[in-house]
Amino acid sequence: MPPRRPAQPTAARPPRKPTPPKEIRSATLEEHDLEPESTFERLAFLDLDLSGRAAAGVRFVQCRFRGAGLSGGELDQLDLRDCLVERSDWANVRAERGTFTRVAMTGCRMTGLTLTAGMVRDATFTDCRVDLSNWRHTDFVAVEFAGCNLTGADFSHADLSGARFVGCDLTGARFHQATMDGTRFRACTLLDLDGVTSFRGAVVHEGDLLALSYTLAHALGIRIDST
Repeated sequence: MPPRRPAQPTAARPPRKPTPPKEIRSATLEEHDLEPESTFERLAFLDLDLSGRAAAGVRFVQCRFRGAGLSGGELDQLDLRDCLVERSDWANVRAERGTFTRVAMTGCRMTGLTLTAGMVRDATFTDCRVDLSNWRHTDFVAVEFAGCNLTGADFSHADLSGARFVGCDLTGARFHQATMDGTRFRACTLLDLDGVTSFRGAVVHEGDLLALSYTLAHALGIRIDST
């Protein structure tokens, strides 16, 4: 009887793009400031400063953000659907139990973002600064991080089986007890990772393997002799 071939990881599907609105109007602070349980649809938040708001349950549908500041906001259960976010400052936003669905974020500052126990589905993060972010216990389905700074990001207990990382710096990122069967890494910096034993089932490009091998050796207590 021929030997059984090892199972191959299922290829993750690419993220679906946000559905653009048929018409959109500009938001203003007077009419569209953030309040708890508020819903905003087909609005453009252009260069508005909404930082430091405390408003749980806010929902954005088919909205566009460009140069918009939400930094330091307490936005638990934040719900983004079919949204485009460009060059916006979302540093230190707390969005526990938040949901991002069909969202594209480009060139954004998201240092210290907290989105724990949430869901990220059909989302792309491109050329974003997402260092020191917290994604613990969050599920990722068809999500791509491309060209992002993710140093010190925390993915502990997250389900990353539907995530792809391309050209990202993940130095010092934490993956303790994460689910990573099918998670893909290509052209990434994978140094000083915490929880590297959770990489079982992950797909790592051969060009990234050398750096990862040092982290694996350290986790297993293997000493490397260079003499």
